[in-house]
Amino acid sequence: MNKTLVLTIVLLTMIIIMASFDLSLGGGAALQIPADYTGRALFVCPAANNFWDGISKSLSQFSNYITMGIFFCGIILVFVWGWAIYQNLLTDKFKKESFTKPWDFTKLLLWAIVILVLLLWTPNHFRTVRLNIGGATGNWVLCEATSPGAKIAPISAISAK
Repeated sequence: MNKTLVLTIVLLTMIIIMASFDLSLGGGAALQIPADYTGRALFVCPAANNFWDGISKSLSQFSNYITMGIFFCGIILVFVWGWAIYQNLLTDKFKKESFTKPWDFTKLLLWAIVILVLLLWTPNHFRTVRLNIGGATGNWVLCEATSPGAKIAPISAISAK
């Protein structure tokens, strides 16, 4: 087996076990929830990574064009694969060389999609919230009780951004 594949399997297994048993590599003591907030509070933290959020926000203006470009490349990719298969069917032989360019284009498109998704949807994208409490300014994200800078906020004061 490939060493990288074995390492990936081991790391994924460790992540699954750590998540299953509530183990973590960092964080401090959990905040204690007051009795009157039990079941009606969430933990929020100040958003730490504004650099990636700025890139995501600036690229989100062009998300429709990016999506159209990806679909265009996907349709072209289907035609390129179809043409390579058609050429092999015409000659009634399998020529590996006719599939090298479609395979290279497939890898390029896949990695372009992965990079664009990571740039468009940063980790803070889905957990960013707005605090409707007087005086709460800045960017806030949902977090765990053990996260640095975690604060307790009533659910009624939190809305999606």
